[in-house]
Amino acid sequence: MDTAKRAVLATSVGNAMEWFDFGIYSYLAVTIGKVFFPEMKGGVQLIYSFATFAVAFLARPLGGIVFGMLGDRWGRKRVLAITLILMAVSTLSIGLIPSYETIGSTATVLLLIARLVQGFSTGGEYAGAMTFIAESTPDKKRGVMSSGLEVGTLTGYIAGAAFVTLLTMTLGSETMVRWGWRIPFLVAGPMGLIGYYLRERLEETPAFEAMEEARERESYLSIRDILASYWRTLLIGIVVVFFYNVVNYTVLSYMPSHLSAVLGYGETRGLLLIVVVMAIMIPIVLLMGYFSDRIGAKRVVQGGLAGLVLLSVPSFLLIGNGKVLWVFLGLVILGIFSSSFQGTMPSLLPSLFYTEVRYGALAITYNISASVFGGTTPLVVSWLINWTGDRLIPAYYLVAVSVIGLIVVTKFVKDPSGKALRGSPPAVEEKHEIKEVLQDPEEALWWRDEKEQREKERV
Repeated sequence: MDTAKRAVLATSVGNAMEWFDFGIYSYLAVTIGKVFFPEMKGGVQLIYSFATFAVAFLARPLGGIVFGMLGDRWGRKRVLAITLILMAVSTLSIGLIPSYETIGSTATVLLLIARLVQGFSTGGEYAGAMTFIAESTPDKKRGVMSSGLEVGTLTGYIAGAAFVTLLTMTLGSETMVRWGWRIPFLVAGPMGLIGYYLRERLEETPAFEAMEEARERESYLSIRDILASYWRTLLIGIVVVFFYNVVNYTVLSYMPSHLSAVLGYGETRGLLLIVVVMAIMIPIVLLMGYFSDRIGAKRVVQGGLAGLVLLSVPSFLLIGNGKVLWVFLGLVILGIFSSSFQGTMPSLLPSLFYTEVRYGALAITYNISASVFGGTTPLVVSWLINWTGDRLIPAYYLVAVSVIGLIVVTKFVKDPSGKALRGSPPAVEEKHEIKEVLQDPEEALWWRDEKEQREKERV
């Protein structure tokens, strides 16, 4: 259990640092628009700023394929260390780019290159982190312990938002545009070294080591094999990641700019509200992970999706009310439903795939969906609002994706909460659980019949 706790801590801390790096761009979107797109104005400037946010997602599928396949060959630990260093270097470089006023359009090109490297590294990061924790924790506590990964994500976002807010309050908007915006990016270097140190001290996951012992020499599946054998599961995973990312990026990445650029809130006040909401989400995420171990991750996800269908529009009406209390209440409602996914997805998504392809298949699934739907969410929503003039566009978007998600999860997702991961032996916490496993080995290895059926279909 100590090994599992260390795995959760090191991976979550590393993930927090990763998302601090990636998240500060979201909170500086308005400022970055002024620095790199000074010729644009208002909503159009924000669209261009979010376009550079979205461009990183073009590189995520490639990064997912490269790091995912390496993770299934070299091991989870080594690849996670590489992705963290790449993210730190690319984020640091953004803080060193001269402004548009200094070198013209070259500044924009350099920003795009740095964002592409960020996206490439992130393509292997999150899928690897989910895989590592899911394979390192006891089956009956996989939900609550895996939810620690999203606690790291929220902590990274909070640290990034709080840092940006503090700088804005201290330096003022004009100074932030001149040089203050660079400071959060420059912090990435030393933070990356800390994360690398923590991850290098981890042991490889028991599931991967057991697979390596049993695997025949060089018997690795290619991308073609994964696509041919797991295409149904890949499609299911893409839809699951689709609604998860749209909700996640709407609440955490888009809302700060919606409050300031669309609703006219002061930048500092809007950021503070989001920071407080994210802090409230942390215990809720852990609670959702706990519930997933008790009643199943699938039921928790279904509850969150149904809630968004019913309450997305009322939440955005509250946010658009203008009074701080109502705005806060609307954000909290969205945050609670977002937490229902954040507390369950780190355990549910890895469970869709077998150990031999888990990192690679999950990286492909997650990053294709995140690139097409998640990372583009702020850009699409900003453009639709600018085109239609309707401030409730984000709510309609959430309702639509939640309906799709509810149908797919209900009909196609099989929930293995509390059971062994596909392709892995049972992982227990207490000695008495071993006796339970031996009493009913067929139930313990529930996935064998499913795998035999899959192999028959391949033949």
